[in-house]
Amino acid sequence: MSDWIYSEIVREHFFNPRNLLRNENFAADGIGEVGSAACGDKIKIWLKIKNEKIVDCKWRTFGCASAIAATSVLSEIVTKNGGMKIADALKISSQKIVDALGGLPPQKIHCSVLGDRALRAAIENFLQKKSGQKIPKNLTENKIICECKNLSEKNLKKISAKNFAELQKKTGVATICGKCENAAREFFLKNFARNCECCQNCPNKKN
Repeated sequence: MSDWIYSEIVREHFFNPRNLLRNENFAADGIGEVGSAACGDKIKIWLKIKNEKIVDCKWRTFGCASAIAATSVLSEIVTKNGGMKIADALKISSQKIVDALGGLPPQKIHCSVLGDRALRAAIENFLQKKSGQKIPKNLTENKIICECKNLSEKNLKKISAKNFAELQKKTGVATICGKCENAAREFFLKNFARNCECCQNCPNKKN
């Protein structure tokens, strides 16, 4: 394949995916699903959890080579060495998945973030079924705003910007696929509007 743009690791996981769900009777302790087949990639993850460790991880995805490979390698990450602790699994970043794949094209980074989000959703589902628990706030505060650039709220809060255009220039937020622009602008208004040059008359600005 002379037009293959991915790493050999992505190729391996795409053609030989690990832990792909083949049996509908899989008894999962937690299930998470993100994305939409109608507008792009969709990923669903099933987890078996024992003693607060992920002992098995199955998945299915409707998506491209990146989505398939990213979910495959993620399933290996969380189950190796007898299973990863839930607390550690919640800290897995999309960059960790990208690194494990030997890199991804910038426009495909969002595929790894979907896997990360599906994993978190499955863990939250497990916690809620177990005792009505929710993921601790300190583990959910790093919400991803821009999937293509892997920019979270925590990342963006560190940036100083006088207007949204400057925030885009400094971070690249909402400059690739554009799907996150509304969320990014809403985040900007909520966190930066007090000093924003173009938002002084905005009804949503901070007082």
